[in-house]
Amino acid sequence: MEGKKVSESKAIIAQVMNPESANPAGNVHGGDIMKLIDTAGGVAATRHARAYVVTASIDRMSFHHPVFVGEFLTMKASVNFVGRTSMEVGVRVEAENAITGEKRHTASAYLTYVALGQNRRPILLPPLLLETEEDGHRNAEASARRQTRLAERKKEKEA
Repeated sequence: MEGKKVSESKAIIAQVMNPESANPAGNVHGGDIMKLIDTAGGVAATRHARAYVVTASIDRMSFHHPVFVGEFLTMKASVNFVGRTSMEVGVRVEAENAITGEKRHTASAYLTYVALGQNRRPILLPPLLLETEEDGHRNAEASARRQTRLAERKKEKEA
């Protein structure tokens, strides 16, 4: 199976945050941001697999700053690691003030996706071809997170 470059699957999704996504204080609900993160991550995962994908887990969903109504929200998703049938996608979220242009890193998340075949069973994924030093760094960190996930899963099964 031929590998795919990290750059081939990157996804960027942008959206204006409207009042229906906010609480009475004007802050955008974290759940709405999480849905956008999952959507962007799913696009990157689908591009890599060229198959339907499902979200298997979310590792470390971190909110750094609030997002307000009227701001532009940009989700940048990139495949960090690929195993046999699953892959990790990192998503960085930035909010931009529509008037001043000021940008803030507002959230980050790491999600694991599994690619499914027509029988709705996991399929083998093409290997990930690392292009840059940053790709290598992200891949190494993702591999470490994967080992932690697998160890935690093993502990849960033994309990």
